[in-house]
Amino acid sequence: MNKKNPFSELAGKSIEELAQLEADLAAKRFTLRFQHAVGQVENTAEIRKTRRELARVKTALKSKLAV
Repeated sequence: MNKKNPFSELAGKSIEELAQLEADLAAKRFTLRFQHAVGQVENTAEIRKTRRELARVKTALKSKLAV
């Protein structure tokens, strides 16, 4: 992901690709949340990164659907 513009790589993706990426990230977030509750997550920063990436994907998807 580009530090200056995190949306640059998402802008080139189609709506179907973004929807699939959203589903994958939502599943990953769900898994990480449960692992964190049980104490199995080694890298807790991964939860935050996944949550933010999911928000970026949702924003990109919403902007493409609005056009």
